[in-house]
Amino acid sequence: MPAKTTAKTTTKKPAKAAGMSAAEKQAIKERNQELKAQAKGLKGEAEVEAKWKLMKPENRALAQALHRLIKDVDPGIESKTWYSMPAYYKDGKLICFFQSADKWGTRYSTLGFDENAKLDDGSMWPTSYALTKLTPANSKAITALVKKAIGKK
Repeated sequence: MPAKTTAKTTTKKPAKAAGMSAAEKQAIKERNQELKAQAKGLKGEAEVEAKWKLMKPENRALAQALHRLIKDVDPGIESKTWYSMPAYYKDGKLICFFQSADKWGTRYSTLGFDENAKLDDGSMWPTSYALTKLTPANSKAITALVKKAIGKK
């Protein structure tokens, strides 16, 4: 009779992960606060304005100009925060958001589009754009993107 062998399982401890940064943890806390405020029926426009005040002047000016541009496309677009960033919703669905360069200490801000944005173009399309200033050319491009994102002709 052969000797009985049993498989020995060894449990490796995973490599110590760096974990989330303080900024990432703060973003999650702020998102939880946003959801609680929304559940109470509070409007987000004041939250967006409060976020602008935390930005450096050049990023604040960019965020405010972008806000006006988006609202000009469709005044019915609702603005509120999303993970502590100014964000824009149509029919209750997130369409796009502005991530200030201040948020993560990057060299440029970002205009991002959510999966609800109707920007699909074949099997690959951009969902975010680096943004350092609004020029007439990129203002026109952003207007076209937001119109397409909400299905407006």
